[in-house]
Order: sequence, then C-alpha cells, then structure tokens
Amino acid sequence: MLLYSDTLCLLLAALLLDAIIGDPDVLWRRLPHPVVMIGKVIGLFDKLLNRNTFASGRRKANGILVLVMLVLGAFLLGLGLDWLARQLPWGEALIVLIAAVFLAQKSLYQHVAAVCDGLQNDGLEGGRRAVAMIVGRDPKQLDEAGVSRAAIESCAENFSDGVIAPALWFALLGLPGLLAYKAINTADSMIGHKNKTYADFGWASARFDDLINLPASRLSGILVAFAAPLVGGSVSKAFRTIRQDAQKHRSPNAGWPEAAMAGALDIAIAGPRAYPGYTVNDPFINESGQKQYGAAMIDRALKLLSGSCVLLGLLIVSLAIAHSLAV
Repeated sequence: MLLYSDTLCLLLAALLLDAIIGDPDVLWRRLPHPVVMIGKVIGLFDKLLNRNTFASGRRKANGILVLVMLVLGAFLLGLGLDWLARQLPWGEALIVLIAAVFLAQKSLYQHVAAVCDGLQNDGLEGGRRAVAMIVGRDPKQLDEAGVSRAAIESCAENFSDGVIAPALWFALLGLPGLLAYKAINTADSMIGHKNKTYADFGWASARFDDLINLPASRLSGILVAFAAPLVGGSVSKAFRTIRQDAQKHRSPNAGWPEAAMAGALDIAIAGPRAYPGYTVNDPFINESGQKQYGAAMIDRALKLLSGSCVLLGLLIVSLAIAHSLAV
C-alpha cells in the first residue's frame, strides 16, 4: 500500500519539526534553500529554451520537455536521497529533516501574522508593506479591508499548496513525490503565467500544477471547514460556501480553501482586485459575508490555519493507526 504507517509517522514528525522550527533565517542566509536551487535550474531552462525568436509551437514543446526533465530529475534525486538516508544510522531523521524543509506551516503563519502586526503597530502603511511580501497586488490601492482580504486569501491558498500538497505527495510517494511536487509547483510560480512570454513555454507546467494540486485543494477545504468551530464559525456554512462559490475562483484549486475560509469566518473575499498595471473584476466568494474587516479578522484566520494543521496531524495519526491494525 502507498499510505503505509512508517511513512505517515515520518510525515507527522516532519510537520511537527516544521511547526516548531520553520525556515530559520540563520541557516538559509548561509546555505541556498533547495527551492531557490530548483528556481535557478528553471531559470536556466527558461533562458535557453524560451527565446522570443522561437515559434509558438517550439516554445510549447520546449516547455513540455522542461517539465518532464524537472519531474524526472526531482523524482530520481528523491529516490537517491531516500536510499542514502536508509543506509545511514538515524537515516530516518534525515528524511524527516529534508521533508520539513519543503513544508511551510510556520513560515506561512509568520508571513500572514506580519500583516496583522503591521496593521496593528504601523497602521495601513505597515499592513501594505507586509502584504506586499506575500501577494502581487498593488499595495498602494489597498485599504485596510483590502490588505486584510489579501492576507487571508494568501493564508487559505498557501495552506493548500504549501502544506497540504507537499504533505500529501510525501504520504503517497515519499521523498521522490515531495521533491517532484516542489519542482512542478516552483515551475508554475516562475513560468506558469498567461502572458506573452510564458503562455506557450509555461503551458505544460501550469496545467500539470493544476492537476497535481487538485486532491490537496479539496482536502485543504475540508480541513478548514471542519476547523470552523475553533473560531466560532459553522461547519455547514463553510461547506455550503465551498459548494456554491468555489467554482467562482479563476483557479480550479484555490477556490476550495478560500471558499472554506470565507464561509468559516463569514467574510467576503476575492472580488475586484488591482495589480500593477491592470485590474481583475472577479466575483466575491461568500458575497453576503462581512466586507469591512481588519487585523482582528486576520488573527481569526491564523487561528483557523493552526486548527486546520492540527486536524491534518490527527488525520495522519488516524491513518497510521488504521493501517497498522489492517496489516
């Protein structure tokens, strides 16, 4: 079976380690973060294979080739690291450490909390500065509600692709699955854009990222919904918002955790947004919910994030016990 108890125990340990330590700046100031190294490889491929002199069809074919090489290379690297770790004394601890590097519970919490702190300590300008670190919107056009909405949306979406998805692919395929997922997700963030430069070259990465994030987005929405009572919210309201509004999101995946969080907090998120040079006029998710809110609502969203992470841990423990009893 793919979901076996020892791998689930390693995953639980990695999640606990990430929740406690996160991404210590003192370490990554001295060493290149693995995601940065993946990004450098993608950047090199971009420079070599995405030249504007290439025809559209060739750029799309090159993009497919890059995706295949990234997935295969990351998967083989994961196999090698897993094999090496299992030859060493305490090798399982090395697997836990590697897995924890690619999880983002604490860093996500800290980045969103920084927006809350910015609003509380330095007012609107402080919130704008902090939120500009995690979203691509034009911060100058955001009022307090806009800053708060952006932070909460980022919290929900990144819970899915920064916590649930890497955890899920580790549970399914171990380190090879985790590294392959991070390579694909990094490629999507770098080249999976629908602009003139990347519409062809990044097409495969964007579509494949949507596919592999589909199960995690559904699971993240479910976990957020069940965590709703921790912030005085309604489980049924969260699920109803998912059912009614998740499909309104332009992403086939982000709509699930964002709708769940909107329903759990009874707030409206998404809607019209301003980016540097352009605006989008998307519909609100949970439009009947509260639209004017600030730092206190971000704090509630952080409590919801923490509760959802705890539920993830309980789910992993339950699966490990069930598997152990079944064998």
